[in-house]
Amino acid sequence: MNQKQLLDEKRLGQTIIRLSHEIIEKNTTPGDIALIGIHRRGVPLAKRIQNQLKSIAQIDVPLGTVDITFHRDDFRERLVMPQIKGTEIPFSLDGKIVILIDDVLFTGRTIRAAMDVLNAFGRAASIQLAVLVDRGHREMPIRADFVGKNIPTHEGEHVSVLIQEVDKKDAVILTWDGE
Repeated sequence: MNQKQLLDEKRLGQTIIRLSHEIIEKNTTPGDIALIGIHRRGVPLAKRIQNQLKSIAQIDVPLGTVDITFHRDDFRERLVMPQIKGTEIPFSLDGKIVILIDDVLFTGRTIRAAMDVLNAFGRAASIQLAVLVDRGHREMPIRADFVGKNIPTHEGEHVSVLIQEVDKKDAVILTWDGE
């Protein structure tokens, strides 16, 4: 198994700062923003963006989390026992600009499942998507509004996002088989 580090701790941190600035620039009413992190690594990314928004624009943005385990169209095909994290959205989404946050955008199926969950919590004014990495290969008509890094991948390549809060290290790593 071969690997290449694409982002180290410093570059990952800079990317989160840039994503936060882009969110503020795009949304003229930042008080209407709510952040929703997708379990697993989208949650700590959302918390970091929340901290940046507070630092940059002095706004307290509500933060929720979403677990899409049973909303994926392929969850029955996965042979491992799912780890349920639970969805926590302690506020109404009605009229909010929801920024859905995940680590890697690949097929789009996770995002579709997350939007299904969000519908149970109110009618957002809009849903925007922020991802740390977009690796292409969409199976659904979904695109990110905010992308930290585009990493076009080939079949057999895998992008791993490591987050300090989960993995004890910050990095983005590309792995592949073969030469």
